[in-house]
Amino acid sequence: MRACKPSRIAQVIALSLAAMAIPAHAAKVTVLTAGQIHTMDTAHPRAQAMAYDDSGAILALGDSASLLAKYPKAARIDVGTATVVPGLIDAHGHVAGLGLAKLRANVVDTRSKAEVLQRLREFARGLPPDTWLLGRGWDQNDWPDKQFPTAADLDAVFPDRPVWLRRVDGHAAWGNTAAMRVVKRDLEGDWQPDGGQILRDTQGVPTGVFVDAAMDLIEAAMPAMDEATAERALVLGMQSAVEHGLTGVHDAGVSLSQLHAYQRLADRRAMPLRVYAMADGDGAALDALCKGGLYRHAGGRLEMRALKLYADGALGSRGAAMLEPYSDDHANRGLLLMKPEELARVTARARECGVQVATHAIGDRGNREVVEAYAQALGKAHPAEYRWRIEHAQVLSPEDLPRLAPLGIIASMQPTHATSDMPWAEDRVGPQRIVGAYAWRQLRDTGTRLALGSDFPVESVDPRLGLYAATTRSDAEGTPLGGWHPEEKLTAYEALRGFTLDAAYAGFAESRVGSLVPGKRADFVVLAQDPLAIPPAQLRTLDVQATYVDGRPVYRAGGGVGASPR
Repeated sequence: MRACKPSRIAQVIALSLAAMAIPAHAAKVTVLTAGQIHTMDTAHPRAQAMAYDDSGAILALGDSASLLAKYPKAARIDVGTATVVPGLIDAHGHVAGLGLAKLRANVVDTRSKAEVLQRLREFARGLPPDTWLLGRGWDQNDWPDKQFPTAADLDAVFPDRPVWLRRVDGHAAWGNTAAMRVVKRDLEGDWQPDGGQILRDTQGVPTGVFVDAAMDLIEAAMPAMDEATAERALVLGMQSAVEHGLTGVHDAGVSLSQLHAYQRLADRRAMPLRVYAMADGDGAALDALCKGGLYRHAGGRLEMRALKLYADGALGSRGAAMLEPYSDDHANRGLLLMKPEELARVTARARECGVQVATHAIGDRGNREVVEAYAQALGKAHPAEYRWRIEHAQVLSPEDLPRLAPLGIIASMQPTHATSDMPWAEDRVGPQRIVGAYAWRQLRDTGTRLALGSDFPVESVDPRLGLYAATTRSDAEGTPLGGWHPEEKLTAYEALRGFTLDAAYAGFAESRVGSLVPGKRADFVVLAQDPLAIPPAQLRTLDVQATYVDGRPVYRAGGGVGASPR
């Protein structure tokens, strides 16, 4: 399998170790000076200097002269005219998925089935003969005919090796005949699994595409991932995150075995950033939280106190649950992955266990079912204290948009979804429903808190692209001019807050991270440009010079371990 160069992985792990260690010879205080520091603290929004101790706790912020005079023996870091902002937090990502994308075939941005097959041929050259060919990233919406692919397309190149390719959104997969053979039951006929769909031809024969819960039929029969690969995927994912300026990630859907892999890394002090893990549904991880209580590692870089559920599928594969049929598929209203009564039961259990609930909901029916379940489970007992979340909140009925704020529901949204989906989203839902889709401004103006992220590896892990999408609603080429439904744009400050203080709040961490104030952790990013001063069109090309966690560098652009200013 392909992987990044070991030296690069070793660099980030070594920087992580340095960030978590307190060497005996280090100065007790460090003073960092910069062109400007945006604190995200409304009482003191800007500073030129910041002092923090060797534990990574912020001591003071202010002007350079005052802090250097107050701490005359402090170690000094001067980043010149660069801008410092609080560490960026991705409120919804998949760390293992990001790492596995580096170990498996990458078919992102392919423009045809022929291009997918060519990439697979190249990747397969390095695989042992008896190994599954796994990959991710195809999107039929980017192909000329926009039709779902078939097993026959893969069979022509791989008649014997099992091939399994997740769609870019992770809510559908494409397999060949060899992959389908591993399933013990007959896949033909007119039956469908609960919460999923097997696409079949007119004779009832599977075409090779499996949507949502139907994917479990294949994946349950695939060889299990070994411990070493599970850890390596997390390391690769975290490495990529810090290189892009992230100091924290909310990992949306972590199994108990994945949590154990994280724990082993945390025990070795090999986690370069903070991970807020969400248990993957009503299973072993949630059982552990309910039995043993909310989890936090002593090192301060890992915790699990949330539950990730799925209400429906995705818009791209027409699996998002809609109140009315799809505008481009009048016989289809999408899929509910949890029946309403099941959603009500699990959310009630989570409340009893004191566990935060974060539910994936894309379609307007999916979102309504989640709001109803939350309202029922929370009752009138100060719902804002629970900080329950809707992950994506992508298409909402106009009647449901104002219901989130009174229930204290956080909208955990991903700005780049809008700019990726805009070429076809209105085809799916029509001109009336699109008004309630990707509705960041409407939600924020009703008082709903927005926690922003990317949903990587569905989208890029790079938060600069999220800042750009949130403020421009345009693609990389700046189209459409003025933005797609520009009335939903956020300001640069609002977008930055969504990736810092509001993301921290969504993870019950606003007292520790999310802004730069005395007593909080010295998690910050050094940027060559000021994101609050440049035109929004330039946000996607911000230069990330360094990423710091607990006051120590976990990434420096162009520099090895020895380049650390400490």
